[in-house]
Amino acid sequence: MARTIQILSDTVANQIAAGEVVERPASVVKELVENALDAGARRIDVTLRSGGKREIRVADDGHGMVREDALLALDRHATSKIRSAEDLRGIRSFGFRGEALPSIASVSHLSLETCARGDSVGTRIRARAGTVTVFEELSRTPGTTVIVERLFFNTPARAQFLRATAAETRAVQDALLPLALLHPTVSFRLTSDDRNLLDLPAVSSLGDRVAGIWGEESAAQLLPLEAVAEGQGGAASQGIRISGLIQRPDQARPGFRRAHLFAGGRPFRDAGVLRAADRGYRTTIPEGHRPWVFLFLEVPIGSLDVNVHPTKAEVRFQDRGAIEQAVESAIRQALHGDASMAILDHPLVTREQAYRYSGSPPLEKTGASPLPATPLQAAVPAVGRSAGASAGQTSLFMPIPQETAPGPSDDEDDLPETLEESLGPVEPRLWQVHQRWILAEVRDGVLLIDQHAAHERILFESIMERFDQGGIAGQRLLFPLTIQLTSPEVQMVEDLKGLFLGTGYEVEPFGRDTVIVHAVPNPHPHFDAEGCFREMVDELTHGSELLRSARNQHERLAMSFACKAAIKAGQSLDPREIQELFDQLFATRLPYHDVHGRPTTVRLSRVELERKFGR
Repeated sequence: MARTIQILSDTVANQIAAGEVVERPASVVKELVENALDAGARRIDVTLRSGGKREIRVADDGHGMVREDALLALDRHATSKIRSAEDLRGIRSFGFRGEALPSIASVSHLSLETCARGDSVGTRIRARAGTVTVFEELSRTPGTTVIVERLFFNTPARAQFLRATAAETRAVQDALLPLALLHPTVSFRLTSDDRNLLDLPAVSSLGDRVAGIWGEESAAQLLPLEAVAEGQGGAASQGIRISGLIQRPDQARPGFRRAHLFAGGRPFRDAGVLRAADRGYRTTIPEGHRPWVFLFLEVPIGSLDVNVHPTKAEVRFQDRGAIEQAVESAIRQALHGDASMAILDHPLVTREQAYRYSGSPPLEKTGASPLPATPLQAAVPAVGRSAGASAGQTSLFMPIPQETAPGPSDDEDDLPETLEESLGPVEPRLWQVHQRWILAEVRDGVLLIDQHAAHERILFESIMERFDQGGIAGQRLLFPLTIQLTSPEVQMVEDLKGLFLGTGYEVEPFGRDTVIVHAVPNPHPHFDAEGCFREMVDELTHGSELLRSARNQHERLAMSFACKAAIKAGQSLDPREIQELFDQLFATRLPYHDVHGRPTTVRLSRVELERKFGR
């Protein structure tokens, strides 16, 4: 039998490698720009002709190469980044495989010009289909320029899959943006057919880079994030650090979003990490909204494998669960921190209220915070009342327990100077408008609060806290409620009887299709206990869009109760109830959104008001 196994020639092997590494002009640009960044470039210029199908030119001012290195760079698996397999455990550079340049050269006409820093003479190499045709000296400045012409000229089957010039140009731009975000201190410029598409000067921060790409208005929608996981998720989570920018919940929109992930000094794609980021926004954005996220993950050496994808687009984590938990908690902490700072700087919050809400001086906006988020010192007020509570409840909410809500110091000098400066002795002035909204006069305009959404947030956070403390004591009924349900609903009530008790509903089955309710919560004087119970049972049995975002059964029940039990639009509130609604909303951890993610407040500045009146 004749031998069938053959050793491939270098030309064929390079073309096969090119099929994995070089998919389109954007792949070429990505590889060449990564090489430039590894070379310490401070300025990178990319020029395209016909979307890169005709010509790609990448020039940098990096440290360049000497004559011998320039020639070796066109050999397969030639790299200056690693010496042994052990080096892969802590690799921080891009081009460690040594496949990019020979793969590109095998399917194009390639010209490489380079000069090492400190040398007066550089090197020019020209190759056609991977074969070197010119190797000569030239005079040039330090750095490297790579010109790729007639991409896929010798593989027409690959060339016919290239898209229109505009589409290929957009793909190149999309490939450059993550690298520009990763290296804000490097200047990038992209020119296509003599049109300047990107001109990003070197800046000092990620926020400035975002502003340079998408505008100041987009950058203003983002919150800084920086946190360190300390022991959560086991030993593997030690040293996980997460930083970056995330979009404010009220700015998130459905549809397309910008999401960029970085780990080990490189961009990567990971649907699981993005899902964890979305979970961090739970109950702060409506279902289907997709906030922008720019996340940088730093993990201990050895817990990240970057050598799992031909184009290095994916990575593998040693403990994926710890990473996703850290991302979710970090985003939750950033949203909570933003709300806390807003509370301390709110025009209507007095110094005494600020101490009651935060229990501590204002947090610094910079610096890493431990994960998970530390809850506010002040307990969220109770939404129910015990069996011994008086029937003549005159206010909307129970007052904050004094033992958990420290008041202001008797000595004015004990107040932090920063708190003195940020909060003034302003008396809140509040009005109910159309029995739907609370209107508040603030120093620089007016604030509108949706009374239903605000109460929904208060109830949700209160229930979640009280679950950990044994739940809320319900008010026992002199005449228990007998409620008829369907068989699936009765079964659901039986399964969740303990959780219902935590919300104040003491319920037990009574026959095949009936339950008896012995005690009910009493979150406000307008509360319809039976109607709320029926609506909760229906939603928990048959599901809803709201409950799909819940993390567990506790959260499902708390969400449903908060939505059904909150005061409704059209319910009149007296001045004390209005004040308590305002106070307790800003005592929550995330006061600006209800459990559906809808906004609880809308602010109109004086500038907007004056503009409306033509001032």
